[in-house]
Amino acid sequence: MSEQLTFDQVYLYDIRLAGISIPVKLQCGSVAIDVEAKLDTGSTNCVFKRDQGELLGIDVDSGLPQLMRTVAGDFLTYAHEVTLIVLGIETITTVYFAADENFSRNVLGRQGWLDRVRLGLVDYDGKLYLSAYDDHA
Repeated sequence: MSEQLTFDQVYLYDIRLAGISIPVKLQCGSVAIDVEAKLDTGSTNCVFKRDQGELLGIDVDSGLPQLMRTVAGDFLTYAHEVTLIVLGIETITTVYFAADENFSRNVLGRQGWLDRVRLGLVDYDGKLYLSAYDDHA
């Protein structure tokens, strides 16, 4: 039995680079910044560098603290609600900004992003297919 999916967006990424990087716009109020984030289906949450929260005018340390646990070790983050725009799909969600200024990665995880989209991936071709979850085109 086969099944067919349709998607609104096709994004070509460079398969020669480590990971799958996707352009992301973070917005808080009237301030918006463009960043790049790694697709990480193993990450529970969306995590961003501290300075990106600060560029949005957020007092990062005022958010709800959350300790993230990974195989590489634990690190502290702070939760904040932002608008997340990925390949034209906009959602208001909670993301986590790292407490440590040396944290060097942005990650799109399952809660707050992946649970809100339909995603297809053909890594051999470097193609990422994306639609909003509730878009039944």
